[in-house]
Amino acid sequence: MSASKKVLFDHDGGIDDLLSLILLLTMENVEVVGITITPADCFLEDATTSTLKILKLFGRTDIPVAKGDLYGVNPFHYDWRAQPKIVNALPVILSTPLDTSPLQPSSAQTFIAETLRNSLDPITCLMTGPCSNLVAALSDNPELPNNIEEVIWMGGAVQTKGNVAMHNHNGSAEWNVYWDPFAAQKLFTLDLNIKLIALDATNCLPIDIPFLTALAAHRQHPLADLAGQCWATTINAIPAYEYTYHLWDVMATSVLDIDPDAIEYQKMELDVAIAEPNQGQTIPSPGNNQWIDVAISANREKILAYVLRQFQRGFI
Repeated sequence: MSASKKVLFDHDGGIDDLLSLILLLTMENVEVVGITITPADCFLEDATTSTLKILKLFGRTDIPVAKGDLYGVNPFHYDWRAQPKIVNALPVILSTPLDTSPLQPSSAQTFIAETLRNSLDPITCLMTGPCSNLVAALSDNPELPNNIEEVIWMGGAVQTKGNVAMHNHNGSAEWNVYWDPFAAQKLFTLDLNIKLIALDATNCLPIDIPFLTALAAHRQHPLADLAGQCWATTINAIPAYEYTYHLWDVMATSVLDIDPDAIEYQKMELDVAIAEPNQGQTIPSPGNNQWIDVAISANREKILAYVLRQFQRGFI
């Protein structure tokens, strides 16, 4: 079966990013042309190890991987960034040999630019972390947006509260935008076809015990078992930071393959605040002609059914 979508995946190494990579590799209609890692919600070397071992599990060490060297102005909490360490300690990951052959010598932004430039077909850019690598690649190569089919980005909180809780912030921003608000503001000016998978839609997808129970019912399948172990590690985040882990990145990744009716979009003109107290807020800005397709709601049942079905597959 020939792939219908070429996808370049940029992630930042959190639990949901790594599960997004697993989900992406189950999709028969997707050709992953490269993976880049942003050192945002991770320590870079840990997330690189996680990524390489997941590729090894799937027998996909043919997919190139490039590490990012850009850092945002608002770093994630350090204990959040340690999440790949937990994944790397899970039995199936520990017992998987580390194969570094996919690693590229170039930085993530250079690799993105080269991949876009050399592709004969338009590429979909999926981002489940900050957008810094893509924006840097496009800023240095203004002709490359023509080679992008669309951008799917998990980011933003448009008509709902954000998830940034800092002493100098009013809570209106989402973390992937907040990490590098300057890049996010630039992204919206590049006249790209952008699907913004905002908290407005992902808020209906918390990781809860009923979902984990449904996943555990399929633990005879290696992917379901691994996913359940990964998500189980997020449960202790709830009392510590007064927030619930959601299928943020996994929902954004599912956009590539799921029934389009599962997610409702609204076309909006958006801007990004770059100063306190709402730095990183994604703001409706009528008249600025920066049109973004914002995911405003989602069908929880359809998305969870899709995820459960995909994680019952093998390492294809």
